[in-house]
Order: sequence, then C-alpha cells, then structure tokens
Amino acid sequence: MTVRRSAAALATTAVLLGVAAPVAVAPVAVAAPSPSPSADLPAGLYGTTDPTYDGVWRQSLAFLAQKIEYVTPSTQAVDWLVGQQCDSGAFTSYRDASKPCDASTVMDTNATAIAVQALVEINQRREDANNGADWLKSVQNEDGGWGYNPGSPSDANSTSIVIGALARTGVPVNELTTKNGSTPYTALQSLAIACGKKDGGAFAYQPGKKGELTANMDATAASVLGLMGKGIASGTSNAVKDPSCTKGDDLSPEQSAQNGASFLADTLKKQPYLEQAPMPGAEESKPQPDYGNTSDAVVALAASGHADKAKASVAWLQKNGTGWAKQGGPAATAQLILAAHATGADARSFGGVDLVKQLNSMGPSPAATALPSPTPTGPQPSSGTDSDDGGLSLGWLIGIGLLAGTGIGFLLSMRGKKKQP
Repeated sequence: MTVRRSAAALATTAVLLGVAAPVAVAPVAVAAPSPSPSADLPAGLYGTTDPTYDGVWRQSLAFLAQKIEYVTPSTQAVDWLVGQQCDSGAFTSYRDASKPCDASTVMDTNATAIAVQALVEINQRREDANNGADWLKSVQNEDGGWGYNPGSPSDANSTSIVIGALARTGVPVNELTTKNGSTPYTALQSLAIACGKKDGGAFAYQPGKKGELTANMDATAASVLGLMGKGIASGTSNAVKDPSCTKGDDLSPEQSAQNGASFLADTLKKQPYLEQAPMPGAEESKPQPDYGNTSDAVVALAASGHADKAKASVAWLQKNGTGWAKQGGPAATAQLILAAHATGADARSFGGVDLVKQLNSMGPSPAATALPSPTPTGPQPSSGTDSDDGGLSLGWLIGIGLLAGTGIGFLLSMRGKKKQP
C-alpha cells in the first residue's frame, strides 16, 4: 500500500473499528493526516481532513472518478489543483500556493503523476499536464523507474503511476531509455517474483536489504496497470483471458502484467478481499480487510481482461465497502467508483449508495452532471497521442446522444483513446 493511502487507511480503519488511531512512526512526509475544521480548508479542495499529505492525490482521484461518470468538476476545483503545481511542472502533496516553490519544496512524483492523469482525463489545462509529464521524465532513475520523491530508490507504485501519466500524455514509454538501456518496464519487471516460486507472479514494492522480493498486493495491482501502460481510471479490457503465470527470464511487459493478474486472481479466489497488516496498538490482532487494495485489485483484473475474476470482490465491496468510502472521504469514494466502473457495476447504486452523489458532495458543486451512468471504457494502448480535439470514445458519443435527446445543453469534455493498483 502506498504511504499516502496507508495514512488514510489507518485513520479510517480506526474510525470503523472504534479504536484509537496509532501514532505513525515515520518521516514527516508520510505521517498520517489529522482532521482539520472545514473552515480552515482552501476553497476548491475536496474533503474535510487535513490535506497536508494527500491534497493533490484526493483531488485528482476525485476528478478521475467524476470523469468516467460524466461529471465535470467546477472551475474552482480545477484551479485549486493547478495552483498546487510548481513552475518546474512538479506537484507536491500539498503546499501553500501563495508562496513560490523553492529548494525546500518537497516534490512528489505520485502527486505529479496523478494530477497529470486527472488533467488529461478532464481535458483541461493540457499545457500544465504536459509540463508535469516533462518534469517526470527529467527525474527518471537510472534503473528506468521512479521513487516517491526525485532521487529516491525506484518503487513499483511510483513507477507504475508515472507510466500511466506519461502514456496518457502521449509519451512512448518503451522509448524512455536510460544510459544503461533500462526502461520503465525494465524497472517494474525487476520487481516481479518469478512464476514457480512462492507468490509467483506477484510484485514487490522494492527489493529488501539483501535484494529479496516480498509480494505486495498494492504493488502488484499497480504493476499490472503500469506494465500495460494504463492509468488509474482504466476500464475493462475487451480481450478476456484465462489467468496464467508464464515462466521465463525474457518476458514481455504484457506477460509480466498477466502474471501479476494471475496472482491477484488466485489470491481473491480464496476470499473476495485483500487484507492489511494488523494496526499497531489495536486490541484486535486479526488482519483487517483492505478495502482500498481490494478496489485496486478489481481495477487491475478488469483492465487485464479478467473482470469475471473480480465479480465476487465487487459484490463484497458493495456489501462491506460503502461505510469505508464515506469515512475515507473523496479518495476512498473515488476508488469504489473506479472499481464499479471497471466491472460494469452501477456506481450510482452501489450497495444501496449513490457513490457519485456522495463524491460530488465532498467538494465544490460540479460544473455539469449527466445521466445515466456510463458503461466501462475499452482497453487503452500502451502508448499513443492525445490531441486537444481527438476522437470521442463510443461511451461519450452515446452520452452526447442521450443529452441531446433530453435537451440538456452543456459541453462534455472528451476522454481521449488511451488508458490504468
């Protein structure tokens, strides 16, 4: 699980279980956020908790979920997100936009990558998105990947989300070669556990001190998307396949992605949800359900052609995940919407909850909202281009036709062809 979501998960799980949230023993950059009065929050921001560690993340994730449900975020909300960007193109997790970025500003590859994806998806401020993509290219590590902050060791989650952002802006990811010949895909594949070994097909977040690889569910879901060149808001792949784990030392990125999907499918076959480690200080030592990682795994399975293997997990999320989403705020609600969308479930009636309405209520009133809920998007190529006036996807054409038929006259922003744990 990413450190950003780990912090949110600790706070949310504490609320749901009725225990005191533990004090995180971690660097300041990854400490758990604390509640903050809504009056103290900047205008345009989604959510009611302290945005210090996840402001850009939750704002961008909200935009991605709204986009696939035909919701156009307000200008105020978009302006807030773009206002978090530094002149270099980088985003921080959150900053005081009244002060310029300087040498002390902590740049964040994850925040930058998700903000880039969000701006491309809502088809606004494309120049700012491209500026962010250029910055991401400039801080690529020699092994081909990216760490959480520029110069930090590469990890699966950061590398995967950056791949999604670059691919979404039209960058041919497989051509981003370092001096030693490494690509972003090389970096991800180096974290794959070989088929035939314990947890074969899974991915590690980073190597251990001795180079050992330990399976990490969040890293696996993220890597499946990254190796397919997809971003967070991926839909269902039309190429339905049976999960399999391919052995070998010279696998293609697609084969490695399928190995990861096979591991996720096998894991969720045992029980329909993933688990997180017990919370320090909690009386209950039994591992708790990990709603966020389960949602990410659902998206990864659907994007890799295995939506049928995620049905039980979606049913479980409908029954058990809505309370988590409400407590978790915009990011958690957005994750459920993405999982619902990827598998064809109705996000406006998910376990009896209208997740889209819930998300919309967590920020400024949207500029526009359309009905009905769209169907899952199709597969996304691993690289490509997005012009400002590119072709509309079939889902958008259908939506426009429905809007015309009912006399609703507002402009829908298009979702370009490309794009995903």
